[in-house]
Amino acid sequence: MNLRKRHKGASAEVHTSAMNDIMFFLLLFFLIASTVTNPNVIKLMLPKSSSGQSVSKKTINVSIDKDLKYTIDKKAIPVDQLQPTLQSYKALASELTIVLYVDRTVAIQDVVQVMDIAQKLNIKLVLATEPKG
Repeated sequence: MNLRKRHKGASAEVHTSAMNDIMFFLLLFFLIASTVTNPNVIKLMLPKSSSGQSVSKKTINVSIDKDLKYTIDKKAIPVDQLQPTLQSYKALASELTIVLYVDRTVAIQDVVQVMDIAQKLNIKLVLATEPKG
């Protein structure tokens, strides 16, 4: 006499191979999507260099002081002459980079005005900062 009960119930197995595929594709999707996103920031075109120095052919310094006086390479110019002056510099050098020095009390609209002129003339622009410390 056999007193054991013979239970032939369903086995409790979980097949995870399909779940692994789905997780892999989700991970891949989020990695690709994170590289494509573009945060709302003003992009500055920084010069590239393998030696750590600027590789642009010509660099000019544009500065705006706290009294909204514009200077290009230490020459004071009125704001309405900024675009023609930069255009003449652009005619002299094909690869031109502007290093923009701005006093911290100047409104951002004045900075964006210079950035717009550089964008119209297809000139690279770098905003100069001073290091912390």
